This record gives sequence, structure tokens and C-alpha cells, in this order.
Amino acid sequence: MTGISYGQLYRWKRKNLIPETWFIRKATYTGQETFFPKEKILKRVSQITALKDTLSLDELADRFSPRSVKKIRLSKQEVLECNIVSKTVLNYYLKAEGDSETFRFVQLLSLFLLEKLLRTGKMNLDEGKELLQVLKSYGNDVSERNGRLYFIRKMGVPIFFIVAGDTDAFFESEVHVVALIHLQQSIEALVAQIENHGKSLDAVEEGRPNG
Repeated sequence: MTGISYGQLYRWKRKNLIPETWFIRKATYTGQETFFPKEKILKRVSQITALKDTLSLDELADRFSPRSVKKIRLSKQEVLECNIVSKTVLNYYLKAEGDSETFRFVQLLSLFLLEKLLRTGKMNLDEGKELLQVLKSYGNDVSERNGRLYFIRKMGVPIFFIVAGDTDAFFESEVHVVALIHLQQSIEALVAQIENHGKSLDAVEEGRPNG
């Protein structure tokens, strides 16, 4: 489907372009086989093949690494210029979390997801406070482990929680899953949005002027 060889695939794995956890080994009637989460691996291979002629493998590894994005800092103005969040939602965030001149990556991710869920109409502003609290408490820890954010309601009561890794979550029949967000995909989308608006991540990380 992708036109790449096994050698290429495993080279990318060694360079940390594809997470080890995506290589799922199972016993089958033909022996030991390796399986992948289909949507994730096809999307990642597509991203790598599209970028490998303009970026080195080490640069690509940095792009896909949650550790590297944690160094990103943006000012209020840059947050608005990158369309990460609307001015209305930014003001709401600042009122809830306190004023700040610069935003660390976990704060940027919180703004990004807050805007996304509010725009869908699935979440109101009061519920947004609970979203911000769970991301503030745990977003930094699980972003490296393919975490998933669940927004559920039971009898009208909203609950947010994060599951680390690819562990499935099962709920009783009265629970309504309002939204399920894959944090790694959201991180990649946020990084791409910052880059698409002319921000050099190297410059952002080091605090140099950029544009």
C-alpha cells in the first residue's frame, strides 16, 4: 500500500520516526507476525515520505518526538497569529488560568483542544474549566505515551479523563462518550499549524525572534 520496503520501515523505527509500541507482535498459525494500528501507520508513513526530501531523518525524529515539542514557547500575539485559539477563548483561558505573556507547549495544547471542543458545540465554557484542569494536571505526563483524552457524560454530568497508551476504555450503557481525542495526533496537528504560519520551531524553542 505504501511502496516502502521492510528495511526502510525498520530503519525509520531505529531512528524513532515510528514508535516501538506500534509494532505489535502476535503468534499466528504461520508463526510470529507483526501487526500495526492501520490508520496510524499509514498516516505516519505518508508524513515521512512527504517530508523526507526536505528534512533529514534526525529532523523528522525531532518533529515527531513529544519531548522536542515541549520546548516550544509562544507569545500571546503568536498564539493568535497561528490561529491556535480565538481571542474570545484566549481571554477565557487567561481569566481561568491567570495572565501569561508566554505559553508553554502543554498550555498551547490546552488552548488548541479548548477551542476545538467549544467550536464543535459539544462542550460549554463551564465544562471547559474541567478540561483545562485535567490537561494541566496530566497532559505533560501522558503526551509521550500515545495518551487519549475522553470527554464523557453520565446523567448530564461531564467528566474528563486521560488514558495513557493504547489501552481500551469500556463504559456502562448510561455513559455517553461525547468526544475521544488522540493526544499525539492533536500534538502533530498543533505543530503543523505553528509551522504553517511561518514559525520556525528551532527559533521558537530557543526564544529567538521568528516570523
